[in-house]
Amino acid sequence: MALIAIIPGDGIGPEVMGHARRLLEHYRDARKLPLELWQLDLGADRFLRDGTTFPADVAKRIHEEARAVLLGALGDPRVPNLEYARDILFGLRFGLDLYANVRPVKALSDRLVPLKNRSARDVDFVVFRENTEGIYVGVGGQFKKGTADEIAINEDINTRKGVERLIRAGFEHAKRHGKKTVHMADKSNAMKHAHELWYRCFFEVAKEYPGIEAKHVYVDALCLYLVQDPRPFEVVVTNNLFGDIVTDLGAGLQGGLGMAASANVHYADPKRVAMFEPVHGSAPPLVGKNLANPIASFLTVGMMLSHLGYAEEEARIEAACAKAVESGNVTPDAGGAKGTTEVADWVLAELGAR
Repeated sequence: MALIAIIPGDGIGPEVMGHARRLLEHYRDARKLPLELWQLDLGADRFLRDGTTFPADVAKRIHEEARAVLLGALGDPRVPNLEYARDILFGLRFGLDLYANVRPVKALSDRLVPLKNRSARDVDFVVFRENTEGIYVGVGGQFKKGTADEIAINEDINTRKGVERLIRAGFEHAKRHGKKTVHMADKSNAMKHAHELWYRCFFEVAKEYPGIEAKHVYVDALCLYLVQDPRPFEVVVTNNLFGDIVTDLGAGLQGGLGMAASANVHYADPKRVAMFEPVHGSAPPLVGKNLANPIASFLTVGMMLSHLGYAEEEARIEAACAKAVESGNVTPDAGGAKGTTEVADWVLAELGAR
């Protein structure tokens, strides 16, 4: 039995996660997959109610018993410092050592691609973003805050272990899926110490994969090339900050954040608990308006099922979502006129899950 912890999140998170749960219940009840769903009361509402962020007993059970975590968007304007969100998100990513953030960039329909003379088949790559190091670790500080002499510093932390295992994950993915190239994006021309490590490690690891071409590209050039022609890219590996930026650009190529799914995994050990999340934000202005796009949450469930050993179900979910897009059964952000519930009902019916 695979225990799945569900954290609905904030804003539109509970709306789309509610439909994602319906999909999981279909797989549990109708298709008889051995899934146990564990809904958690965590997020802004809980934090404002009693100060709870990410309890140690919850973290312990997730680590020891769960196979996956399904996480909704975090963020609430009532908590401007996002203290609770950092505790939850970083408690999962760092606490579980989920060093590989895997972001597929795949367009489901030609009409979602914003590039001239490009089609959906031209937008199909995956980004491996380092998830536990880099500039997001929070090393640094502020001195003389609020004065004219204020100093603010954040340190970009890169270790040989962290860089190498993320790069190796990218090459392993390429090998398993028959890809011919892996690109690595850095700024080693400007960040000569930290990113020289990425450059050197990339080509050292590449020697272990003689059938795959290793290509280096500066991250600013990568952004240019992606909007000119994404076809040469199959697998991209990069650091935490650059991965954050490049994957949002990639979401634009595939039709917006409402179409973007992600996985956070310990790639070398697939039996470890992994975390899956649609990458759109909590979008407070959309709350309660039935406008949030549920497709990213469905695609995220597909990634999770594939991780649990049901790759064929990920393909079925992706096909149903693609059919929804092609037939116009999508929310306004994807060019349709349907509401969140209508889109979810359509996709679930297509999967036989109504």
